[in-house]
Amino acid sequence: MDAKTDIKFRLPSRHVTEGPARAPHRSYYYAMGLTKEQIHQPFVGVASCWNEAAPCNISLMRQAQAAKKGVASAGGTPREFCTITVTDGIAMGHAGMYASLPSRDLIADSVELTMRGHGYDALIGLAGCDKSLPGMMMAMVRMNVPSIFIYGGSILPGSWKGQPITVQDMFEAVGKNSVGALSDEDLDAMEQVACPSAGACGAQFTANTMATVSEAIGLALPYSAGAPAPYEIRDKFCALAGEKIMELLQLNLRPRDIVTRKALENAAAVVAASGGSTNAALHLPAIAHECGIEFTLFDVAEIFKKTPYIADLKPGGRYVAKDMFEVGGIPLLMKTLLDNGHLHGDCMTVTGRTIAENLKSVKWNPHQDVVRPADKPITVTGGVVGLKGNLAPEGAIVKVAGMSELKFTGPARCFDGEEACFEAVKNKTYKEGDVLVIRYEGPRGGPGMREMLSTTAALYGQGMGGKVALITDGRFSGATRGFCIGHVGPEAAVGGPIALVKDGDIISIDAVNGTIEVKISDDELAARKKDWKPRETHFGSGYLWKYAQQVGPAVDGAVTHPGGAGEKECYADS
Repeated sequence: MDAKTDIKFRLPSRHVTEGPARAPHRSYYYAMGLTKEQIHQPFVGVASCWNEAAPCNISLMRQAQAAKKGVASAGGTPREFCTITVTDGIAMGHAGMYASLPSRDLIADSVELTMRGHGYDALIGLAGCDKSLPGMMMAMVRMNVPSIFIYGGSILPGSWKGQPITVQDMFEAVGKNSVGALSDEDLDAMEQVACPSAGACGAQFTANTMATVSEAIGLALPYSAGAPAPYEIRDKFCALAGEKIMELLQLNLRPRDIVTRKALENAAAVVAASGGSTNAALHLPAIAHECGIEFTLFDVAEIFKKTPYIADLKPGGRYVAKDMFEVGGIPLLMKTLLDNGHLHGDCMTVTGRTIAENLKSVKWNPHQDVVRPADKPITVTGGVVGLKGNLAPEGAIVKVAGMSELKFTGPARCFDGEEACFEAVKNKTYKEGDVLVIRYEGPRGGPGMREMLSTTAALYGQGMGGKVALITDGRFSGATRGFCIGHVGPEAAVGGPIALVKDGDIISIDAVNGTIEVKISDDELAARKKDWKPRETHFGSGYLWKYAQQVGPAVDGAVTHPGGAGEKECYADS
């Protein structure tokens, strides 16, 4: 028996293909056209989040075919399957957003069940939209079979009246239109050109943030996460991933050998350095949880605090992911962080080499201004900041990339749910200087921790981005800008302080010192807590009801099961 098949007897697929008792199982594989040789080779699951919901996912099936060719060329047998995606751009601003965060955990669960049910030995995971990226990475570290992550790539920027635009501009255009600053005709013209290709939102929103994480954490091949979806080079990265996964099987190099605490710290550093999405502070703890590593919002915030902000990317900056790829990609960003002591170079990656070894030949590109040297940053503190105080004992998060004012104090204006706040914004029934409080939108209370992009973008479009603040126990999109604080915990649904705030209470936010306080005494908060009563969720059955029963707090990643620490037997060793 040769090297490509002799490892079969230590792999999970032996349970479905080897020995006389598995003749019925093998007959199914013959029915699908496999040869005897292919049946006795290692089985590689090629999991794709392909669907026709949005441009983020539409190119994933094509890329999966390239990955399968790579697997087959290296002596493996690829088995393709799809899982769901809920695309935030479509779900945003209505009840569909309740499904967004829960989809992350459902993706991880469905990949796990497919891998377990069919005894696959390795995993190549392709994802395009926000929650599908962490969901796929969570599945990889949960199953702990050799795995490689592939990002489907970003969309190309649109062009309107000679200016590059993204979907962020579309959400903000709604706010401009609501106050008469943009005509209906111009709004109609913009929407037809803002998204000209396949791919995920082009700026450093959640998808590109987590794509950047995939390289920094070591689960994706260098440069692979930066190439836009329409670029033909994406197929080469996919084919290479297919070949590489067979090397990882031979080496028995697994995701938990790669995703260590140091690797998680590297991931947090690239989020801060790139001015990435606050959602990373939810997803990194969830990925860590699958490994049995405790890495909370506060651990993420500590890395954010000491990492310089160096990538001039939208929404706080000027450029999109395509621009960074073309001047050197994510390795350029990582190289200057490593050279200036902000990354752990000894972390292993799916190349079979360390971060430092991968970056050894990367040279600084002085002919660009997308990424600054880490010793000459845009700001010395990362683009995302953690907050804590009597309004958020379990923490909160704010994206400060591109902001000039980092402190805000004003009276609370409270809304139980996003829709009520959006109506106030649309009708301009709020005042400059207000702190808009949107509550009962947390992981349990929503349920599902909705993003508030429609509301924040409308505020920005009305020219009020820096003139009001907004806080919520829900989330914000990576496209959000302005003084917007999310992930406030404990959430309102469990009686957190955000549930006890009343209109007119003075709230003070300080992103320099990392504090968020409501100016009332502990005795008053305690008295209000006695009068507080829990609210029923919107859902009495179905997946969202089930999710609300299981989900934990945002500080730990809003996870739904005990994770690696509770594991009794690792699938990869079964």
